[in-house]
Amino acid sequence: MDMTKRDVQYHIGLGQGEAGGYCILPGDPGRCERIAALLDDSRFVHSNREFTTWAGTLEGEKVSVVSTGIGGPSAAIAVEELARVDIGTCGGIRLDVQSGDVVVATGAVRMEGTSREYAPIEYPAVPDFTVTRALADSAAALGYPCKVGVVQCKD
Repeated sequence: MDMTKRDVQYHIGLGQGEAGGYCILPGDPGRCERIAALLDDSRFVHSNREFTTWAGTLEGEKVSVVSTGIGGPSAAIAVEELARVDIGTCGGIRLDVQSGDVVVATGAVRMEGTSREYAPIEYPAVPDFTVTRALADSAAALGYPCKVGVVQCKD
């Protein structure tokens, strides 16, 4: 079956227009409701396996909170299916990064297998500098705690 032609995506259970233009992607489904509670008009949408979706609005914009499960493979499923309906999770080891901090990645060490399906391991996982700088500057201008540096992706 051609997954790109489905009305409803097989894993995340969402159809065209059901996901917000902005998506927050925690790994753990148990975090979705807590994150969505910070949105206006939050509501449960769907749950299947490790993929749980809540929705709401933030400053008038539709936002979805979609869990990705553990690691790159299930995160890739969530992101690819969200892209099909027209639309990181992360953990950390730095003790100075707190919940709620903005993390702007200057590059990623790819210690997982999923990204190799998109680009060879030798291809550097680095973002556009102009976008990176704008993200860090915007976080600072808005007064958000912001950490900038290299991140690591793991299965």
